[in-house]
Parts: sequence; C-alpha cells; structure tokens
Amino acid sequence: MSERLVIIPTYNERENIERILRVIFSLSPAFDVLVVDDGSPDGTAAIVRELQREYPCLFIVERQGKLGLGTAYIAGFKWALERDYAYIFEMDADFSHDPRDLVRLHEACAGGRADMAIGSRYATGINVVNWPMSRVLISYFASRYVRLVTGMKVRDATAGFVCYTRAVLETIDLDRVRFKGYAFQIEMKFSAWKLGFKIKEVPIIFTDRTMGTSKMSGGIFNEALWGVITLKIRGARRRQK
Repeated sequence: MSERLVIIPTYNERENIERILRVIFSLSPAFDVLVVDDGSPDGTAAIVRELQREYPCLFIVERQGKLGLGTAYIAGFKWALERDYAYIFEMDADFSHDPRDLVRLHEACAGGRADMAIGSRYATGINVVNWPMSRVLISYFASRYVRLVTGMKVRDATAGFVCYTRAVLETIDLDRVRFKGYAFQIEMKFSAWKLGFKIKEVPIIFTDRTMGTSKMSGGIFNEALWGVITLKIRGARRRQK
C-alpha cells in the first residue's frame, strides 16, 4: 500500500477508466487509486473490478444512483482517513487532468511545503485546451468572482485536481460540507484557507475530454454562484461567535 491515494469519481466513464488507471499505476512514486462509482449503467464499475485482479492497489466503492460529485469525494475522503494515507488526491477520469501531474502535486506538498496543492489552470494565465471560449470565460471569471467575494488568494478556486495532506481532511468537518456540485470545490478550498492551511497552486494544462460526455450543467454553475455568497456569510458568522 502506498501513502498516496487518488480518488476518481465516475459516472459512465467506460471509454476512459482503463486507460487512465494504467497511466496512474505506471507512475513513480506509486499511487493507490479509489474509484467511487455512482451506479454507472455503462459498466464502468465492471471494468474496474476486472482490473483489480491486475492491480492490488486499486479499490472501488460502488454507490446506488448519481449522488453528486461532492458526496463521492466525501465518501472517498472518509475511506482514505480510515486507512494510513498521508496524501489524498482528487482528479477526473476523463484525461482533462494529466495523470503525470499527480507527481508534481505530491512534490508541492511533500516535506511540509504546502498542505493543499491545486492543479491550477489560471496560475500563469489561462491554460485550457479544447474548451469553447464561452466556457473558458465562465470558468475564469467564476474564479475571479470567488476571489473577490471571499478574499481567498486562489486563482483557480473551482479546480478539481487537488492534493490534500491528511491533516487538512482530518481538520475540516466533512459532515458539514454543504455543496455537492461545482461549489464543492470552492467550499473545500475556502475551508482549508479559513483554517490557516498553506495552499499552493501548481500550473497545469487542462485539456477537455475527447471521449465520453461532460457532466457539467447550468445548475452546477448556479450552485457555485450563490454558494460563494453563502460561504462568505457563514465565514462572517463564525467570526462573530
């Protein structure tokens, strides 16, 4: 067992899951992987179960129904904390995050240099490939909006490629994390920042998926829009107590 665990939520990712797992398991240092599958009707979980015969450090949690990105990660975090993992990662299954960048995120946290490392699309400008301009602008200005409202000095607050040290996830009250969609990523970074953890952004190139279907929707963006205001109000209330 490695001290590093990559959590990958899946829903209908049969085109990508085997390829991305093979890349991760080829990396050095070694990473364990936990797939959290939300009842994918396309057989994603069956592919993972078959690969478990080949990779003893591949694990799966199967859930019934599409329960949301945030709840998938919370389930994964709790699974990791029940074991001895020191570094816990979030990443997508669709190759929008380059698995080889896991090594760079780990290096950013190793040795106590950071408590949370974010694979950032906007740390050095805009590093996004194959997105339509409208989506790039929405994502970029969403992060600008988060910085403005919260005061958090993170350029890519909605990023879903993250390394957490164990201490961060042990300190955040995971049962009180409110959001399930796009705003989940903002809430986790905001919580770590408010708790005084060191956050480092690692520049990456984000490439839109070429296989499978995106899970983004208008409702996800609406949750993020109003969620940021909610986080700000909740933070202010805590200071007053």
